[in-house]
Amino acid sequence: MTVSKWTAADVARYVIEDKKLFILDVRNKDAFEDWKIEGHKFEYLNIPYFDLLDGVEEILPQIPEDQDVLVVCAKEGSSIMVADMMAEAGRDVAYLEGGMKSWSMYLEPVKVGDLKDGGELYQFVRLGKGCLSYMAISGGEAAIIDAVRFADIFVDFAKEKGVEIKHVFDTHLHADHISGGRQIAEKTGATYYLPPKDAEEVVFAYTPLEDGLTVDLGATKIEVGALYSPGHTIGSTSFVIDSSYLLTGDILFIDSIGRPDLAGLAEDWVSDLRETLYKRYRALADDLIVLPAHFMIIDELNENGSVAKRLGDLFAENHGLNIEDEEVFRKTVTENLPPQPNAYQQIRQVNMGKITPDNDEQTEMEIGPNRCAVR
Repeated sequence: MTVSKWTAADVARYVIEDKKLFILDVRNKDAFEDWKIEGHKFEYLNIPYFDLLDGVEEILPQIPEDQDVLVVCAKEGSSIMVADMMAEAGRDVAYLEGGMKSWSMYLEPVKVGDLKDGGELYQFVRLGKGCLSYMAISGGEAAIIDAVRFADIFVDFAKEKGVEIKHVFDTHLHADHISGGRQIAEKTGATYYLPPKDAEEVVFAYTPLEDGLTVDLGATKIEVGALYSPGHTIGSTSFVIDSSYLLTGDILFIDSIGRPDLAGLAEDWVSDLRETLYKRYRALADDLIVLPAHFMIIDELNENGSVAKRLGDLFAENHGLNIEDEEVFRKTVTENLPPQPNAYQQIRQVNMGKITPDNDEQTEMEIGPNRCAVR
């Protein structure tokens, strides 16, 4: 029987198109339970590779013959060996090229809407990590917000669209993934913006991203306006694009809200977080489409693979926006939090420009699920 090699992009289609898939994950149990490829119609069997060294015959009855089967490991090698054993046992099977490492790095560009006079807004969905980046295009120019570290993907996408990257923004100093903003700006000559309250320790030049800043994009004057919205970090800043889209960074998500503890100042920032969610955002139009910088669970994806929802709907449905008692809110966002992101302190150091790990080290820092949220 045959062994097929699937890319992360192939798997992404199964996630977005709600296809059935059976995944045989041969990583250790703790790695699988911490983080796996998620899909609405995915089934799983986790058997560590070392338990399969003598063959796969014993597990074959647990693996369906009437649907696609994908073998997954950390970096690829173990899954190839297990897939070969399954093929020898008479099964058609695929393995994931590059393993979970490649799944962590894959970006799926999704168009989330049109802007005035022919402009467009794209969301780059990092399915394996939960990161969301954005590119607004108008009048031959582009602005990028919360780019992840794969700078060439954004630069190449802009070239495909025939636009010049003029502005690059980070809504805050990220702690769960390495920003590509500064690198993109260096490659393209774009202006790099960072909230100054988050940038007190950075060791590179940047343009201050401050409340009320408005940057026009292209000749069509699509406004990318900044709204100070602290709480996740002291400098967190949101964006209203074209009076239609609210980019909330890591302050507000579709199914959750931002955690205030990643700089060790949770108690200090709780009141800022509540002020942003319950007053600053409440003053905005309900029809704004919320576009966060992360998602936490697969149910937050829309049918087209995007992560977006009306602000008014979130005020009605998001638990974090409906905690009336301030003390209950404080406990919710400071106690019983999920584990902190993998290597988040080192990631902050990278994003400050203080350390420059190589590509493999950056990959290891980022391995794991999104942990920016409080549910």
